Amino acid sequence: MRGRSKAGSVKSRRRKPAAPKRPGGTGTVRPRSSSAAGQEGEIARLSRELAGARQEQKATADVLGVISSFPGELEPVFRTMLENALRICEAKFGGLFVRQGDGFRSVAQQGPGIKHLDLWQQQPFLDLRHSHPGLPLSRVAATKQIVQQSDVAAEDGYRDRDSRFVALVESAGARAVLGVPMLKNEDLIGAIIIYRTEVRPFTDKQIDLVKNFAAQAVIAIENARLLNELRESLEQQTATADVLRVISSSPGDLKPVFQAMLEKAVRICDAKFGVLLSF
Repeated sequence: MRGRSKAGSVKSRRRKPAAPKRPGGTGTVRPRSSSAAGQEGEIARLSRELAGARQEQKATADVLGVISSFPGELEPVFRTMLENALRICEAKFGGLFVRQGDGFRSVAQQGPGIKHLDLWQQQPFLDLRHSHPGLPLSRVAATKQIVQQSDVAAEDGYRDRDSRFVALVESAGARAVLGVPMLKNEDLIGAIIIYRTEVRPFTDKQIDLVKNFAAQAVIAIENARLLNELRESLEQQTATADVLRVISSSPGDLKPVFQAMLEKAVRICDAKFGVLLSF
């Protein structure tokens, strides 16, 4: 038999190129997928939006809870609105104002440690006829629109050394400001004004939240008005019934009748004392 050569029996084998190795290691390098990184970023964004939405829903629920717990009482409602608006909008201080005649009256202020708020306690009414037109309240009254100033220190009112502007900037440290009108149909009922102490504009979602609070404030004011009118009507009807009962129980005797009339009149009219005279 003729032997086969070893060279002929060995088939050539091609080796696959070695995979690149990590420096200092034996594993292969697997580049991070850009799609995976994008998915993680999207998940993080959605998580932040979900947390923000839950925070806003809780704030709205808190306000509605106070409205239902204190029917006809506006002070706790306004205070809760401001607290939530400042917290969620990352603002330092602010106020809620109700329109009265030619100006605004301060009905709620929030901002621990802000000395500027003392000015509103001393002078709670702002007469628009004598105020600088660049003030947030003045602009809200003139336009009935949302007012946002990125830097109060850059406004003409501060350069003009208007006392309110100077107090805002130098005493309170106000910079960015957001003013939202409280509207009932086309009527301006009041305004919510909040301030930051840094130059940073408010986001659209934060503005929408304050708009929601402004709408709730209008509803609370209207509910309080209707409730107070109902209470007054019931008091008047009760007082009239009491007087008629005294008249029927004391025929011909005027003294108890006049006494009952006077007592009811003083109480219903929130008077201190009164006198009934016969001509």
